[in-house]
Amino acid sequence: MSPSSDANGTNRTSGTSGTNGASDDDPHPDGWEPRDPTLADPGPPRRPRRVLRTLLGLLLLGGLLLVGGFAAGYLLVEIPPANAAAVAQSNVYLYRDGTPLARDGEVNRESVRLDQIPLPVRHAVLAAEERDFQTSRAVDPKAMVRAAWNTVTGKGRQSGSTITQQYVKNYYLGQEQTLTRKAKEFFIALKLGREKSKEEILQGYLNTSYFGRNAYGVQAAARAYYGKDVQQLDTAEGAYLASLLKAPSAYDVTTHPENRAKAVARWHYVLDGMVGEGWLSPAARAAARFPVPQTARATSALSGQRGYLVQAVEQYLTDHGIVDEKTLAGGGFRITTTLEPAKQEALVQAVEDRVVSRLDPASAPADRYVRVGAAAVDPATGKVLAMYGGVDYTQQYVNNATRRDYQVGSTFKPFVFTAAVQNGAQTQQGRPITPYTLYDGTNRRPVEGWNGEPYDPANEDEASYGDINVGAATGLSVNTVYAQMAVDVGPADVRRTAIALGLPRSTPDLTASPSIALGSATASVLDMASAYATLAAHGRNGTYSLVESISQGGRELELPAVARRQAVSREAADTTTSILRGVVDTGTGTAAQAAGRPAAGKTGTAEDDKAAWFAGYTPELATVVALMGQDPESGAQESLYGALGQPRMNGGGAPAEIWARFTREALDGTPPQDFELRLMPGAEPMPTPPPAPDGSAGPDGPESPDGPDGPDGPDGSEDWYETGEAGPGASRAPQPSPTAARSQ
Repeated sequence: MSPSSDANGTNRTSGTSGTNGASDDDPHPDGWEPRDPTLADPGPPRRPRRVLRTLLGLLLLGGLLLVGGFAAGYLLVEIPPANAAAVAQSNVYLYRDGTPLARDGEVNRESVRLDQIPLPVRHAVLAAEERDFQTSRAVDPKAMVRAAWNTVTGKGRQSGSTITQQYVKNYYLGQEQTLTRKAKEFFIALKLGREKSKEEILQGYLNTSYFGRNAYGVQAAARAYYGKDVQQLDTAEGAYLASLLKAPSAYDVTTHPENRAKAVARWHYVLDGMVGEGWLSPAARAAARFPVPQTARATSALSGQRGYLVQAVEQYLTDHGIVDEKTLAGGGFRITTTLEPAKQEALVQAVEDRVVSRLDPASAPADRYVRVGAAAVDPATGKVLAMYGGVDYTQQYVNNATRRDYQVGSTFKPFVFTAAVQNGAQTQQGRPITPYTLYDGTNRRPVEGWNGEPYDPANEDEASYGDINVGAATGLSVNTVYAQMAVDVGPADVRRTAIALGLPRSTPDLTASPSIALGSATASVLDMASAYATLAAHGRNGTYSLVESISQGGRELELPAVARRQAVSREAADTTTSILRGVVDTGTGTAAQAAGRPAAGKTGTAEDDKAAWFAGYTPELATVVALMGQDPESGAQESLYGALGQPRMNGGGAPAEIWARFTREALDGTPPQDFELRLMPGAEPMPTPPPAPDGSAGPDGPESPDGPDGPDGPDGSEDWYETGEAGPGASRAPQPSPTAARSQ
């Protein structure tokens, strides 16, 4: 049937009933019903509308709660009086046994009026901290949310605080990172922004901010860094002080010269911001030069070694996140260190006896350059037991035990050999690297197997050694041997091993290239002591510690757990110890024998004799000593030629003598312990070959014999160190004696 239309114009199909059971008599086939025009449109289903109403209600309720909470917070949180930290108290430092070590001085404060602070200095601070301060609100919710998000997502902790909020935190609250404190800071800042002018807030901020060197406020900072009142600061100096607000101590270029590049970059950022805001002309910006601050001066309360020890402990606390710098500077802490008074005194006396008492700048001008740094670590625990930072904290502010700007020289070479054993490395010819493996010690021999720039290091005094085994090359500190060994191992693996032993990953110039073997890295004395302590502990290592406990107001603060782990295999560490014993027995470190105990060690000299090192250990104590050359006026590194009446300075001289004197005194009264070594296969001591009739080294033999185990270490087989011979398989050519060359 064809469709037809009814009188209303509605299409309708006639015929048999459809699938819905409609008959021909049904006026609405297929179950279709027309809408009654008298009935209202039922509209869409009711469920979505109900959900929408619920959501709108929840949003409204949330908004009301938020507004109510905001109003309640604003009404309930009052502007409090200045907090206790605004008038800080001293921190007390104790030796490990509880006896007093030091008490730092009162906080250095001096408030000034805003009109006493030069306008360029104020602009520099605004360029560093909040460039739209004059027009912005007291709080910046967007910045706070952004900072919280960056912190949560691992992009670094950020405060998101305005200058007003920072002032509230400094003067009215505290430095703790809690939600309660942040909420109070928010509401107090809002009220302060309504009740005080921008000028009053900026004045308060500039008088309460911490600039490092125990200086609170811009006036104290001007005196501490430039020895002048704030009124006399120029634009460049003001920009540097403004830079310090981000990281006060870290950006102090005199105490942390290794951070100079970062500090200068921050200074440039401040000046560029001033130009961008129209506060400084491009011409004045171009003429600005970085204003190096004066050397920091300490109070008499921190004279002698006390200031160095306090400085190192404070750095340890802040670097490990135990307490932040500003809170620590606020005072009130009782800190028990790991330092032992008897060992500390022994170290000071050893330096005084072997160096300080012998200095005579009038007859030896180089003596005025001499600086000494030393640190002693317990291999079993990683605790720092003694430290020498300089002649006097009030005269030489930089801690020579923790600074990282002098090359470590050949004291790095043992890490190369440890890496070789740890990684099962082989020579270019496929021979396993053991103490008896032969290398070509010819001067200026280019390294093989390196794809980078050609590298042909010189040996000390341009000496050539021909074929020489690793043990003898270590005793004589042959550069060509160790540069080639670094390539054989892989410079990247050498770097990883050094870090595993204890050097910080951020150590300057710790680069994966053949030169890494010669000690171009500038690790600190304390870093090196920690790494050598790992060797003494049979390869076990954990972060060194300087603090036993810390409390404030009777409340103990939690210290990070120091998990000791097997950094390298025992065989790798112990085999390294075996060849370092030869350095002390017959190599360049024989002065260390005066300790009267079994000892292992390595000498080292930086380029141009700017530093001389001795790093050594007994089973009970690891100690590193370094002499450094620095001009006391300019701060420039200087050579030590002629110092202490010696034509040239080397690690086997005064550094090894200090080490021996200290070790003897520090361990006095305890029975000597021998090393219990587990050596790698092929490193067992070899008997001295019988002399040939013509006096040569004797018949050739295997390079790495598999004979029966002998006594641990090189005992009974010292002749191959003493003569420079390689044992069986060595070249018959005579080798230079250990005194013919110094450690590079």
